[in-house]
Amino acid sequence: MRIATYEHGGLARVGLVADDVVHALPEGTSVVELLAAVPEQREAAAMQAARSPAVRLDEVRLQPPLRPPSIRDFVTFEQHVEGVVKNQGPDRRVVPEWYEAPTFYFSNPHSVIGAHDPVEIPPGCSLLDFELEVAAVVGRAARNLTVEQARNHIAGYTLFNDWSARDLQFHEMRVGLGPAKGKDFAITLGPWIVTADELEPHRHDDRLDLQLSVSVNGREVGSDTLAHMGWSFEEMLAYASRGAWVQPGDLLGSGTCGSGCLAELWGRAGRQEPRPLESGDVVTMTAEGIGTISNAVVEGVSPHPVPRARSYTSSS
Repeated sequence: MRIATYEHGGLARVGLVADDVVHALPEGTSVVELLAAVPEQREAAAMQAARSPAVRLDEVRLQPPLRPPSIRDFVTFEQHVEGVVKNQGPDRRVVPEWYEAPTFYFSNPHSVIGAHDPVEIPPGCSLLDFELEVAAVVGRAARNLTVEQARNHIAGYTLFNDWSARDLQFHEMRVGLGPAKGKDFAITLGPWIVTADELEPHRHDDRLDLQLSVSVNGREVGSDTLAHMGWSFEEMLAYASRGAWVQPGDLLGSGTCGSGCLAELWGRAGRQEPRPLESGDVVTMTAEGIGTISNAVVEGVSPHPVPRARSYTSSS
């Protein structure tokens, strides 16, 4: 089942995608409730949607497939980490702590955009980057899950582009916190949510072996397989739920795949090549079994000034 949220005729609807059309579900249908439903309820919803008129996908605007209550973005691809840390020096290596647990940060759920929406360059950014990821969607509330229990709590998957303002990010993280404004402005989700059962044929042991690729202006700049994750989504969810509640609709980002962002390529090359994104560039991402998202970069606004900190310490 592929669950889409879309706009057509001035109305926002939830529907099920089949080939190149979408069939509307009844008004008021909740994506989160549909993901949490038992198989029989989903089958009934699919039969009901099939009786509604079909609308071509090229006639609708795809919205974010859901509005997640929270977003945990992990960093699970060793190749990505190896390349990015070299921006801090050619001899830098992955820190030992990375291997000990699937680290994540909380991102901004209010920044999500649709599969084909424009992305504004954030204020003050001159090093705009993309990040190719897949996100798992939690279907049921849970706390303190085991890895074995976690599989039954993952309802589906969607593509996830974690747009990054690298100059802002690298600067602010020198404080020892963050990322903050470097990651605060846009996350593309889409084109829809594919339910977990539909991707089972791609599973090898505990990993989903999905081919991933990203291109800029039609030229491929990175590719990998989701099977190269250092931790499985089940392991990530078990860790996320340790001593904390996860709720239906929560997102778990895989982290950027190998060669899935410019910063990794810059770190390996020792220079900013390919160049940072500019207004007019189009970034397209594809995940096998899920679909494709494509966003154009557009000019943003200039930042309003904020003063430096007022210091209350005295120097001698």
